[in-house]
Amino acid sequence: MSNAATIDIVSVSKVYGAFNAVQNINLKIPAGSYCCLLGPSGCGKTTTLRMVAGHETVSSGDIRLGSTVVTDLPPARRGTAMMFQSYALFPHLDVVDNVAFSLKMKGVSKDVRHARALEMLKLVQMEAYGNRRPAQLSGGQQQRVALARALITDPEALLLDEPLSALDPFLKIRVRAELKKLQRALGITFVHVTHSQEEAMALADLIVVMNDGRIEQAAPPRDVFERPATAFVARFMGDHNVISGTATGHADGMLTLALPEGFTLVATGEGRDPGAHVDIAIRTDRVRIGEPSQPGLGFTGLVQSIEYRGSTVKLGLSGAGIDDFTAILSDADFFARPVKIGDAVPLCWEAKDTIVLEPLNA
Repeated sequence: MSNAATIDIVSVSKVYGAFNAVQNINLKIPAGSYCCLLGPSGCGKTTTLRMVAGHETVSSGDIRLGSTVVTDLPPARRGTAMMFQSYALFPHLDVVDNVAFSLKMKGVSKDVRHARALEMLKLVQMEAYGNRRPAQLSGGQQQRVALARALITDPEALLLDEPLSALDPFLKIRVRAELKKLQRALGITFVHVTHSQEEAMALADLIVVMNDGRIEQAAPPRDVFERPATAFVARFMGDHNVISGTATGHADGMLTLALPEGFTLVATGEGRDPGAHVDIAIRTDRVRIGEPSQPGLGFTGLVQSIEYRGSTVKLGLSGAGIDDFTAILSDADFFARPVKIGDAVPLCWEAKDTIVLEPLNA
C-alpha cells in the first residue's frame, strides 16, 4: 500500500442555493489515523466526505492530501478511494471482476488485474468467493468485496460512507473489529462517516462531532466522552447530563450556577461574567444515591423511570427545576439499595465529574 497521507480541510464550505450544508470547517486528519465523522442526519458529515473524495465540489476553501491541493482534482487523481453505503457492486459481474473493475478501466491486462484482485480478496478473507455474484453473498460478504474493490486502487486514504449501516447488530460488531485491524495493517488513513456513537468510539483515533454543518469537537474518543466541548456533544454522546443556568460566581476553579427555581450547583471550569448563560455537564455514570460531600454537588430527585440493563440500571429523575436527569448505577449498587418509581432520593457526584461547557458560539 502507499504511504498514508494527512488530510487537511481548510476553511471549507458547501452551499446549495440558500442552504449552507457545511460552514467554514477546518480539520486536520493525521496520516495513518482512523477518523470518524459523527453526527445526526443532515449535519454535513457525508457532504464533507464527498468533498474530500471529489464527488462534491467545494464552494469555498481548500482540501489537501499530503502536500497536494486536491480541491479541483477529479476523484481518480486524488489518491483516495471511496466505499459507498450501498456498496454499489455490479450484479452481472462475479466477485473477482467487481474488485478488478477499476484496473480494467485503466487498461490493465486480465491476468494482472485478476491476480491483483485475488490479493485484495485474500486481504479481506474473501478469496474463496471469487466466482460468485453479489446476489449470492451475505451483507457482510458484500461489504468485504466493496472494501477490496476500494483498496485495489492503492489509495493514500480510504473514505467510508456508513459502511456498517446495512449489517445486523452482531455482524456490525465483528466487521468493525475487522475494519480496525485492516486499517492498522495497511497503515493508511481511514475516514469513516457514521451516526453511531458506539461505532465511532470503537473505531476512531479521532472523532469529529458535527452539527448543523459545523464541527462541534474534534478529539480522541476518550476526550469526547470525558470532556465534551459543547452542550450538543454532551447530549449527543449521551454520557452526560446537561444543565443550563446563570453564572453567579467563581472561586478555586469552581463556577457557581443558579438554576431557574432557586437551586445552586457548582462545576469545574473557567469563570463567566455574572448573569451569563452557562451550560454544565455531569457524568451520568458518576451520579450516586447519597448526600453530597459539599453544597452544589447534588440535589433531591424524584424517580420517574427505571431501566434494568444487565450490568447497569438507568434511573430517570427530576428535581431542582431539572425535568430530565439520568443516573447510571451498577446493578450491585442499585440492588443493594433499590428504589422505586415515585421515590424521592438524594443524588450526589464528585466535583471532578462536572465540567463547564463552551458557549454556543465559542
